[in-house]
Amino acid sequence: MKDSPAASRLIQLGFLTAALTAWYVAGRFSAIPPLFLPPIDAVWSSLNGLIRTEEFWSAIGVTLSTIAKAYGIAVVLGVLAGYLVTRSRFLTAVLEPVISALFSIPITLFLPLFILVFGIGTASKVAYGAAYGFFPIALNTIAGLSRVDRRYLAAARALGISAFGTVRHVMWPAAFPVILTGLRIGFFIAFASVLGGETISSVEGVGRNIALSAELLEPARMYAWIVVVVAAALVLNGAVSAIENRMRGE
Repeated sequence: MKDSPAASRLIQLGFLTAALTAWYVAGRFSAIPPLFLPPIDAVWSSLNGLIRTEEFWSAIGVTLSTIAKAYGIAVVLGVLAGYLVTRSRFLTAVLEPVISALFSIPITLFLPLFILVFGIGTASKVAYGAAYGFFPIALNTIAGLSRVDRRYLAAARALGISAFGTVRHVMWPAAFPVILTGLRIGFFIAFASVLGGETISSVEGVGRNIALSAELLEPARMYAWIVVVVAAALVLNGAVSAIENRMRGE
């Protein structure tokens, strides 16, 4: 049976409606202490108040800028590293397992080191997000480029196509679907890393405001910020999926 996009959207909408209804009922009958789950109307009121403040838009701007910088660095370094590694079968055999092993290590353990080197400001979050986003992009680039049929490369050389032309017209189109998956994964890892870093230790940004609201025991305000993050994640996921499908020609 062929999947229906409309049916998928309907199921997603039903799940969201059920979750919001459960939240409303839990708050209405105080099934869960407000400190842990404030009523949905209190969160909505707090959110309305937040979006009217300069603090809100400043935090949004800081976080989006940090994510963009982190992801941009991860893309450039990840694709470049993946390409350079695949120039040699020996390097691919040696370095791909090393990069995979490093990716399996929770990089959160090294966040204090990033803060020590780059400070508590946005620079450490950019470096942290870029480092985490680098690995899936590099690994998928290696996977995509190393699996290009060698006969295509031999044919390109026989036709006298330059090295740049071979990369552009042979290697890149063949590896692109795999690389694109790495770019998608890397984006959301960078997104989560930046927000996580801001929440753990920062002086500004959305993550810092979530942590500050929790420290001040303001659950409605904290949930309002979380709603913003969830909404942003859903919008970005939809946008990235649309871009990915368009680039795949679907």
